[in-house]
Amino acid sequence: MTQHVSDAGYDDEDEDNVPEWADHVMATVAAEVRRRRKELRMSAQELADRCEEIGHPIPRNVIANMESGRRANLPLVDVIVLARALHTNPICLIYPIGYIAEVQRLPYEHRTAPWEAMVWFTAQDGGSLADRDMLRYQREHIQALSEAQAAMASESYAQYAVQHATSATEQAEALRDQAACLERIDKAKQRLRVARSFIRRDRGLLPYLPPELADVDPDEPETDTVEERL
Repeated sequence: MTQHVSDAGYDDEDEDNVPEWADHVMATVAAEVRRRRKELRMSAQELADRCEEIGHPIPRNVIANMESGRRANLPLVDVIVLARALHTNPICLIYPIGYIAEVQRLPYEHRTAPWEAMVWFTAQDGGSLADRDMLRYQREHIQALSEAQAAMASESYAQYAVQHATSATEQAEALRDQAACLERIDKAKQRLRVARSFIRRDRGLLPYLPPELADVDPDEPETDTVEERL
């Protein structure tokens, strides 16, 4: 079944003429590609040229056929590259929040709001996911790492302020700031240790740690890190 762009939800459609799920997904992406391309005032050829610059050529006629509903399939790699070329994220082509009323996540499911579909697709929901715990540990690691690096940068600035203080009052204030930063660093490191212990326990791949945070890990041999596997 060939799905036309107008059936992607941008126009009202007859409930008795609900398109097949695969056609619906492809038509939604095609309609959003076309909308964003026109918003950016890009021709199909300019979009094709940009895809080639990125490293994954998508010919102009392929883009035209996709937008008109004549293309039979839409590989995931094409969605990824088209998103980059159109200055957006792949998920925003699949579930264009704010530009479509509803989407169909899976065959035989009732249509739902794009936001709900995106939450599910990006594992932000509270459902019973097989990898829910690992995702939570990895998110916690990312947040704790960001906090540790920010606190270390602030501590370095505070240390400079201590060394260059021109009065006892300035030095005392800088020392208090430095102590607060050191406390933040310690708390962030503890969060990292906890997250990494859970990842290690579940036989997950430990995220890379920069050298300045090498003391977070214990001295004994441990699971591979992301950097070691690359």
